[in-house]
Amino acid sequence: MKQLGYLLLAAGFLGGAFATSLDVQHVDWVTFGASAAAAIIGLFVVKREASAAARSDTVLQVNRGELKESIRNIVRDLDELNTGAAKKGGELRDKIDLVLRTDLRRFADARESMVHLFGLQAYADIMSCFAAGERYINRVWSASADGYDEEASTYLVRAAGQFKEAEKQLAEAAKSHAG
Repeated sequence: MKQLGYLLLAAGFLGGAFATSLDVQHVDWVTFGASAAAAIIGLFVVKREASAAARSDTVLQVNRGELKESIRNIVRDLDELNTGAAKKGGELRDKIDLVLRTDLRRFADARESMVHLFGLQAYADIMSCFAAGERYINRVWSASADGYDEEASTYLVRAAGQFKEAEKQLAEAAKSHAG
C-alpha cells in the first residue's frame, strides 16, 4: 500500500509538471487538478502507512527497549567519564565519539515511539532533558577540541545530570504506562 502511495505521489508531481509544460500561455487545469489530487492522495496513503507502522506493537516494544538501554548506557558512560582518570583535550573528544555517539543515535532514532508509548507531555519532558544533555555533550566536545579542559569538565557534569533526569523521567513514564 505504501508503494502505491509513493507511485501516486510521483505520478501526481510528474503529471502536474507535464500539465504546466505543455503550453507556456495556458495550463491544462483538468490534467493539473487530477495530478494534484493524485499527489495528495498518495501523500495521505504514505503518511497513513508510516503512522500505522510506527504504532505497531513490535516497533513500540523494540523501541521501548532501545530507549531504556541506550539512556542507561549514556548515563553509565558519562559517570565513567566523570569519575575516571581526568581526560583532556583530544583524548576526551575521542572517548566521547567512541562511547557516546552510538547510544545517542539509538535513543534519537527510537524517540518517536515515546509519543505512542507515554504520550506527548512525557515525550516533551524526556526530550527536553535529553536535548539539553546532548547540547552539553557537544559543548564538551568543542571545549576539549579547543583546549578548554575546565569548561569541558564542567559541562560533562552538567550533561550527566541532564541524562540522569531524562532516564528518571523515562522510567517514571514507563512505570505509569506499564501494561
